[in-house]
This record gives sequence, C-alpha cells and structure tokens, in this order.
Amino acid sequence: MPQSSPVTPPPQQRPQDPLPDATHRTVEVPGGRIHLVEQGTGPLVLMVHGFPESWYSWRYQLPALAAAGYRAVAIDVRGYGRSSKPRDITAYGMLAHVGDNVGVLRALGEETATIVGHDWGAPIAAHSALLRPDLFTAVALLSVPYSPPGGPLRPTEVFRQLGGAEEFYINYFQEPGRAEAEIEPDVRGWLAGVYAGLAGETRAASVTGGARGAAPVLTVPPGGKLSDRFPADTGPFPWLTDADLDFYASEFERTGLTGGLNRYRNVDRDWADLAAWHGAPITQPALFIGGELDAPTAWLADAIKAFPATLPALSGSHVLDGCGHWVQQERPEEVNRLLLDWLGSLTHR
Repeated sequence: MPQSSPVTPPPQQRPQDPLPDATHRTVEVPGGRIHLVEQGTGPLVLMVHGFPESWYSWRYQLPALAAAGYRAVAIDVRGYGRSSKPRDITAYGMLAHVGDNVGVLRALGEETATIVGHDWGAPIAAHSALLRPDLFTAVALLSVPYSPPGGPLRPTEVFRQLGGAEEFYINYFQEPGRAEAEIEPDVRGWLAGVYAGLAGETRAASVTGGARGAAPVLTVPPGGKLSDRFPADTGPFPWLTDADLDFYASEFERTGLTGGLNRYRNVDRDWADLAAWHGAPITQPALFIGGELDAPTAWLADAIKAFPATLPALSGSHVLDGCGHWVQQERPEEVNRLLLDWLGSLTHR
C-alpha cells in the first residue's frame, strides 16, 4: 500500500516582508535618513505613524491607495525602524520632524503631497501643513484633532492637570530612561498591553454609562508603572494578529523605544519653538477621522468643536462608532473609503 506524501503547510509570509508588492528604501534628508515604504504611482500621499508604531501601521492603506491611483508612501518616523535615531533628545522636536517630511518630499522628486497622520503622526502632519503649506497641500488627521500651537500653559502643565491624582502618561514619559526601564524586560508584552488597552474592543468592555475620556491605561498610579493598568486580555484581535504583533516587537527589540519616547520629551520645547504660529489655523483642505472610544478624540473634544476656526477648509469630521485608538488598523475599510472619497475631491487630483 503506497504511503501518502506528508502534507506541506502553506508558506508563512515573513513578518519582515508583509507587503511583497511594496518597495522599501532609505532616503537622505538634512537630519539623517528616513526609511520609507511605497506602492503605486500618481499624486503623492505621505503617511506618518504614531507611538509605538511603524510604517507597518499603514499596511491596510498602502495597497488601497496604490490601487486607486496614488503614490502611497509610509515612513518610519525618525527614531523608529530603519530611520535615523539621533542620541540628542532635542533632535526630536517638531521642527525636526517637519524637516524630515520636507526632505522626504524632495528625495522622492515631488513638488507637493497630501499628508496623513495618526496619533503623534497627526500633529506632525498638521504642523507640516501649517509650516509648509506650499508643499503639503492637504492634510488628514486620524485620532488626534488639530489644536493650534500655543496656549497660556506649557503642555506638561496641561497634561499634569489631565492626570488628576495620578500621573498622566506623557508626564511619566518625560524622564529619560524611566519608561525604558519598564518596557525593555518584555517589549512584546508591553506593546501588546498598550495596543489592547486602547483598542475599541477593550474600551467598549470598560466604558459604562456613556462615560468617555482618558483610558485607564494612560494614567500611572502613584509609585506604579503604566503597565499596571494593562488589560488582562491582550488579544490577538482581528486587526492585530500574533504575526502583526511579532512584526512590531521585532522592530522595537532591535531599535528600542527611546526614539519614540523622545518625541514626548520635546512637548514644552515645541511650545516655545512654535511661538510664531501660536493660534494659527491650517487653511488647506483637511479631514479628521477619530474613534468613538478613542481617548485623544474624547479629551480633545473642544479642539473638534473649534474646527470651523482652526480648520476652515475641513471637508469632513468623522467619529467611527465603537472604534478605539488604532483607527486605520481597527477599521481599515471605513478609513480607506473616507480617505479615498476625500482624496478624490481635492482639486489637485
């Protein structure tokens, strides 16, 4: 009786090559080098991720935008992935990030771009549009609404008030090495806790009575750590598989998280550096997409209400029901539809 051949399992897609049709390259910018991933041809759409993420956070948008006729480009922000990681904390100020985006535009041989940002990438995108409206002719912000630079209080003072009796996570991140000491013993576990703690699934289970605001995972109890508030269930989720988490973890195991944390350590410096733009609106076409259960969308509700003054050319403000913080990953189809409808409406198209 002939023996049956062993069944060979289908090949697994390597975490380091999750989009085989995309092109990876590193370009030189005045501040060093920026790694980017691009797909498609057409008008440039530059995508900027947040913390603690990577170009990979746009894995659902790159092919969709490319298929629709755009040159879709997602960068590793300085301090992340294969991009430069300066040692000096001051190298992570907002002006440096805007300079990187300008440098990427030049390196790609493009004259203008639409810029899209999520989480910290949203303020970076917004300030790129604010400071260089000649280059960034439209801006889409995910999760974090535009709030003009300035105000009577330094940002760390505002965040201290947000924390109340506990320490707000941005203040917790200020001391170099403090958060790193918490994260480095178990990078993958820490990332899983952050992703789960701000996900729509977790937030829906923890928010009762219609209450909204900062997620528990964003404040630190006295003498504690951020991870003390991580949920017991850290996934996987339909939008964040074990393979996805492996990719993020492998990136941060290699690079550490200091570069990303240094962005937080410049918020007061930005407040001073951007004094010339205090209160300034962004006048280019704009789009906002947030999540109903997304903490920044909730605590910055007043910034959303101010959009008629701060984003006078806003085309749409969308808050997705039941969605958490990781908007473009949790709801890729909705986000892609909103982005493509908006992109198609722009005059430069």
